[in-house]
Amino acid sequence: MSTAEHGPNASEYIQHHLQHLQKNFSFESVKQTSIVDFSVFNLDSVFWSLVLGIVGCFILWRAARSATSGVPGRFQAAIEILAEMVESQAKGVIHNEKSRKLVSPLALTVFVWIFLMNFMDMLPVDFIPQIWHAAGPAMGFKDYQRVVPTADLSTTLGLSVSVLLVCFFYNIKIKGLGGWGHELISAPFGAHPLLWPFNFLMQVIEFVAKTVSHGMRLFGNMFAGELVFMLIALMGGYASLSATGIGLAIGHVVAGTVWTLFHILVITLQAFIFMMLTLIYVGQAHDAH
Repeated sequence: MSTAEHGPNASEYIQHHLQHLQKNFSFESVKQTSIVDFSVFNLDSVFWSLVLGIVGCFILWRAARSATSGVPGRFQAAIEILAEMVESQAKGVIHNEKSRKLVSPLALTVFVWIFLMNFMDMLPVDFIPQIWHAAGPAMGFKDYQRVVPTADLSTTLGLSVSVLLVCFFYNIKIKGLGGWGHELISAPFGAHPLLWPFNFLMQVIEFVAKTVSHGMRLFGNMFAGELVFMLIALMGGYASLSATGIGLAIGHVVAGTVWTLFHILVITLQAFIFMMLTLIYVGQAHDAH
């Protein structure tokens, strides 16, 4: 798939790498009566999300299990610094100490999980897809494999919807069902009955906007990064012994190195931003209008 003579052209290469390994679990009768089909699952995104989630939980569990009161090793020190950073950010946003006992570990898990999913973009573009190319069709699967779950909109929106549900939980827990219901119809314009529909509409728009932007921001950055790596890989794929081919090979190495170093910052920053927005939104659920 990487030679100019026998492989696909640039457009076919990118289109193939942007295809998900999908499975449709719906019955035909359900599909015919559904306005929106939610039955198509991106199996590769689900698989890698679960695997990396388990890896992230194992890393944190291992750090907690091996923690000592003496001089910490490098691994323990790194996890402690990360945990303290998350806790300090949580204290600045969520003033309820009891809530932080759950929200701080949640935010830490979110950061580690998203960082690991983003980090899959650092692997060579064709590394895992080529392995799947040899194994997948032999097992009866299609020859598609995308390994960056956060470059899949369904993954990032799923994460942001989960954060929304946590916000709903704390709205009800802190304010009570009646208190939150009153807030939905009395803020931001006031408690006059004529303003209730407008208040409720504004509240719905706010929740939808925050949730969509939360997921879209992560998806957009990771999808763009994945696409740039594909374009860089094409430069190496068209390398040859000609002057142009040698130039492409050199450009492939230089561009790949520069973008990889820059992308390390991007994947870390995107994990941090998603974590911070999670803390901010949960913190807003604690505040009364």
